[in-house]
Parts: sequence; C-alpha cells; structure tokens
Amino acid sequence: MDNIYFLMLIALAVLAVADLVVGVSNDAVNFLNSAIGSKALSFRTIMIVASFGIAAGALFSSGMMEVARKGIFNPGEFYFDEIMFIFMAVMITDILLLDFFNTLGMPTSTTVSIVFELLGAAVAMSLIKIGADNGSFTDVVNYINNDKAIQIIFGILLSVVVAFSIGALVQWVSRLLLSYNFEKKPTHVGALFGGFALSSITYFILIKGIGGTSFSGESYDIIGGITIKEFLETKLIILVLLNFLIWSCLSYILMKFAKVNIYKLIIGVGTFALALAFAGNDLVNFIGVPIAAWQSYEAWMTSGVAASDFSMGILAQKVPTPTLLLFTAGMIMVLTLWFSSKAKSVVKTSIDLSSQEDTKERFQPNFLSRSLVRLAISISEMLTYAMPKSWQTKIDTQFNKPVIALSKNKVHELPAFDMVRAAVNLMVAGILISIATSYKLPLSTTYVTFMVAMGSSLADRAWGAESAVYRVAGVLNVIGGWFGTAIIAFIASGIILTLISFGKGAALAVLLFAAVLLLARNYISHNKKAKELRAEDSLNRAESSSIQGVIFESAMNISNVLKRTNKIFTNSINGLAKQDVNLLKKNKKQGEKLSNEIDDLRDHIFYFIKNLDDNSVGASNFYINTLGYLTDIAQSLEYIGKVSHKHVNNNHKKLKYNQIKELKQIDLKLEEILNQTQDAFSNQSFEQIGLVLNQKQELFDMVSDKIQTQVARTRTEESSPKNTTLYFSLLLETKDLMTSVMNLLQQYHNEHDSSIAPATIEQPKKS
Repeated sequence: MDNIYFLMLIALAVLAVADLVVGVSNDAVNFLNSAIGSKALSFRTIMIVASFGIAAGALFSSGMMEVARKGIFNPGEFYFDEIMFIFMAVMITDILLLDFFNTLGMPTSTTVSIVFELLGAAVAMSLIKIGADNGSFTDVVNYINNDKAIQIIFGILLSVVVAFSIGALVQWVSRLLLSYNFEKKPTHVGALFGGFALSSITYFILIKGIGGTSFSGESYDIIGGITIKEFLETKLIILVLLNFLIWSCLSYILMKFAKVNIYKLIIGVGTFALALAFAGNDLVNFIGVPIAAWQSYEAWMTSGVAASDFSMGILAQKVPTPTLLLFTAGMIMVLTLWFSSKAKSVVKTSIDLSSQEDTKERFQPNFLSRSLVRLAISISEMLTYAMPKSWQTKIDTQFNKPVIALSKNKVHELPAFDMVRAAVNLMVAGILISIATSYKLPLSTTYVTFMVAMGSSLADRAWGAESAVYRVAGVLNVIGGWFGTAIIAFIASGIILTLISFGKGAALAVLLFAAVLLLARNYISHNKKAKELRAEDSLNRAESSSIQGVIFESAMNISNVLKRTNKIFTNSINGLAKQDVNLLKKNKKQGEKLSNEIDDLRDHIFYFIKNLDDNSVGASNFYINTLGYLTDIAQSLEYIGKVSHKHVNNNHKKLKYNQIKELKQIDLKLEEILNQTQDAFSNQSFEQIGLVLNQKQELFDMVSDKIQTQVARTRTEESSPKNTTLYFSLLLETKDLMTSVMNLLQQYHNEHDSSIAPATIEQPKKS
C-alpha cells in the first residue's frame, strides 16, 4: 500500500510538467498581447525578451510556494494520505480545466483555478472526515484557512474593477496629452512619459523580482542595517522619485542623441517585467502542489508513522524550494512559449478584443452587451451636453487617428493598437501588481493584464459603433469564463477528491487514464481546427484595384466554392441514403462554415471599394454581384444540409429507393457540371464556361421531371408527409442552387466575351 504514494508522487511530477505546458499556453496573453498587438518589436525579439523574463521570474518564485502548502487550508488538520489525495485531485482538475480553456482560445486565471481547486478538494476531504466522525458540518471552518481564502477571493474580484477603471483613466489622459502623433511631440514630452513608465516598471521589477528572492531577507549596512525587502517597502517615495529622475534623464539622452524610440524601449522592458511577474507569481500554480507533495512524502518517509496517522503540520513551516527545480520549471515554460500554438490562439482573443482596427468579431452580441452599450452611449451624450463645445473639439482633435497613405497594390497590415496604448497597458498592469504585492494582497495577473487592456481600449475609442456590442460581449464572455472557472474548479476538484478517497488506487488509475484521453482528444481537435484554417480551399479577400485583377482573384475563390459545393451536396445525398446522422452533422457544419466565410468576404466590400483605381470602379459592381451569387449558393447548401440532418436526426422514415435513385441522378449530373466549371476557373479558361452553360437546360429539365414524378407519386402511393416535404425541399433548393451557379457563370461569360481575353488577364502583384 505504501508504494501507492510513491506512484502518486511520480504521477504528480508528470502532471506538473503537463500543467506547466497548458498553463503557459493560457497565461502567455498576460505579457505578450501588448508587444504583439502594437508590432513595436519583431515577434522573435518579443519572444526572446519574454523568455529571459520567464527564466528570471522562475528563479525568484521560491517564496510563493507557501500558497499551495498552507494558503488555503490548515495542514495540521489533515493526515499524509488525505493530503496526497487532495493534491492529486487538484492537479488532475487543474490540467483538464486549463486545457479546456486553451482549446477554446479563452484566457482564464491559473491563480483562480488553483485556489478554488485547493479549496474544493480541502472542503470535500473535510466533509468526509466530519461525516466519518459524526461531527457537525459547521466544523469545516476548522480545516480551512478562512482569512487567507477570503482575502484571496476578495483581491481577485476587486482586481477586475480596479484594473479596468485605472487602465481606462490612464489611457484617456495619456492620449489627451500625447495624441496619435506622439512621435512628433517635443523630446522632453516623450522623455517625461518614458521616465514615468520606466520608473513604474522598474519598481515593479524590484518588488516582484528581488522581493521574491531568498536574499531579500538579508540585511546590509549600506541600507541602514535593514533587509532589502524592508528597504523596498519603507523607502517607497524616495525610490520612486529617484527612479523617475534617472529614467527621465536617460530617456531624454537616448531620444535626443541616440535617436532611440522610447516607446519601443518601454514595451520591451515592460514585456520582460510582466513575464518575470508571471513566472514569479504563477509558477506556484503549476508546480506548487507537486513540490508540496514531494516535501510531505519526504517528511512522512523519515517519520516511520503510518500514512493515515502522520499529521501534516510540518507543511505550516516555511520550506525553501530547490533552485534546480525552479530552473527546470522555467526552461519548460520557455520552451512551451516558443512552440505552443494554443498560446497564440489565446493571445489572439485578447488582441482582437482590444484592436483599434476592424477585425473579424469572434463573439455574438447579447442582451447584456447591447444594454451596456446603450447605457454608455446615454452617459456619453449627457457628458457631451454638459461639456463646452471648445473642450469637446480639443479632445476630439487629440483622439483623431492619422490617415496612413498607402501606394496602390500594397497590403499594409496595421498594428492592432499603437505604442502609446501598449506602453500604458504594461505600465498600469505593472503598477497595480506592484502595489498589491507590497501590501501582500493576492491577485490574478491574468485578470489585471486583460482588464487593463480592455479599459485602455474603451478609453482609446477602439470600441466604436461598428464593434462595441461585439467587443463588450467578448469581454463579458471572458469574465463569465473566469467566474465559471472558480465554480467548476471548486465542484470538479471536490468530486474527484471524493472518488479518489473512496476508490483509492483503482479510482486514481481510471482518472489518470481519462485525463490522458481528454488531453489527447483536445490536442487532436485543436490541430484539426488549425489545419482547417490553413486549408487550401479556404476563401481569400480580393485585394486588387482593377477589374482584371478582381476576375483573376475571384476565379480561385469560385473554384474553391464549387469544389466544396460538390462535396457538401454529395454528402447530403449519401447521408440520406445511408441514414448516417454523423456524416450529415459534419456536412451541416461544413455548409455553415462556407456561409460564414462568404459573409466575411461581404464584410470586406467597404475596404475593397476604397482601394479601387479611379478607372476601375466598374470592378465593384462585378465583385458585389459575384459575392451575391456566392451567398445564394451558400444559403442553398446550408438549407440542404440542415433539412437533411434534421430529417435523419429526428428518426423520420427513410427516403424510398426511387427517391434516393433520382436524387443520385441529379447529384451525378450536378457533379459533372461543377467539375467542368471548377476546371474552367482553376485554369482561367473562361471560354469553357459557354460549354457548361449549354447544359443548363438539361439539368433544369431533369429537376422539373423529378418534381412532376414526385407529385404523381404523392397522389397515388406516397404515405409519408415528412418524406414528401423533404424531397420537394431538396429538389426546389437544388433548382435555386443551380440558378445561382448559372447566373454566376453567365456573369463571367459576358465579361469575358465583352472585354477580357484570357491571355491578357492581369495577375495582381504580390506585396
């Protein structure tokens, strides 16, 4: 039986490595979003700076490991076997929960997850012990470190509101003073901003970095015989002022004589600081529990006492964490940062929600987001009414974005936001975390950095009339996910602890196997989605500024649409023939995906028309009509996929053999026409379109004959209303589908005959 604890220790070590991987994938958003979003530095430089920050922070995190040992529960109230069960439940829950959020591309808090997992498992074990002793359930307070738990929860909730508010205020003031033409401001203005930002970040590094090391408790004569930690806390004002003066002077010198962009320097130093804070603060969330388990195991092994009788009061003592373990953990985190694709998807969510430019909105508006936007508009209108016109004009001038002149045929990928906002995000997040640390208030670095970014976005007018309801809905989704994390972590950890407590080794084996399966499934699912995004038949926006270029670019899109049309229609018929609900379900999703991609192209029409040459405005009509026909095709396919899936999913009667046979005849003829059309567009052989158009009437006649046959069949032998409804729906929608395809072909055929020869089609230049 004793071997089970050694095996549990090995399992915890493996889980710790896996937790580091999924944890970094989730928390990369904390320190990467400002630098990546502003494009101030190259991606490689950002990653190198962040890697050094993580490595340094990992070595400074020893003091934070106390949270896992005694921050949430009173270890003296539990025995060794109970503590090990608690730790196993926490780690299994944590890795599954974080991986789930990473797969969704949603940032969540590793601090919140570990706190509520420890709380849930400890409460569950306490209730089991109380039940076994026939005690009162109110005795659970004796097992939990109530004061610390309440302090942590309060700090986490408060950080959401404070971070958003302070981020919005500082960004508004910064934009008011610097405007969007910040690089043209006098040198002393940039130097003062640099001094303020860099001194804030430097103090943040001192508090989170040096303050977390083992030698911070050493006393030195040069600082009056007090410890470094006491010096940092008691000499706050002097340190801040000295920092500000030094960095302001240095910023001025660098800007004036070395021509250094001080905003890039702020973003680089800020990225390093937040990466250091992440590793120093959040490393406990990934390896704190396994290290506490290892130290518990060592103490129990030397005691000679039975596992069920050995009290874990020893965990209440301060025990340093070996530097080698911290260094190893730091290296795993750095490698994950470089190679995790999930980290990039989580960062993308944060950047999209704070982007100054138009992006493809991930979140759909809801009642609450619409209500909040309307409330904000009402408040804004009241403030505008109360403010003098001259003030309004001056403020609006500072918030006017400069127009970037682009040469024709050049694609300019703008940053999500400028360097002022990136600097503010890093500076404010650093200040808030420093203040909380100096007052020993626990908080979530994820909550702080994300909410600061959202607050600065609001103040910077990134959430305009075109995007506000989507962005607010996204923020509400993320915040809802945070609170969901707490509830799910508490309940899931408690349930898993209960299973382990009663099932012992068998339950552990089953749970670990299930965890491996779920992680593998999520990994495969994520890779599959990534491949779909890179699929060669995905649709691309038109970037050309002439009608010849538009025809060339659109031809490839049409070829891809026709290829997918063929597949979706065939799968619908095959799924009905085989009553294959899984095939029809996947096929339905493919139809919805195609429709969404075409909607995305339609959303780009405004920018396409803006980019047209003065002599090629006619290309706009051609492109708009093309998108209209593609939309009609997608809607027909979406409808066919939906009704086919609904019929089989509801277990209605199977279509009759003759009906399936007739649909398959139409499918084969349609496949022949679509293949010919696809080849014509793929090879830019538009003269072949005429040959396809000649077959138009033959296909329409075939569909009409099938409709008449079904009418006769319904009057004589058909007995299922559902079958009749489905069959007519498929035939009529197929007719609409073919009408849209033929109209599209006719447009290309007419344009080709009237003005463009295949050999003279101008291919758009690649920038």
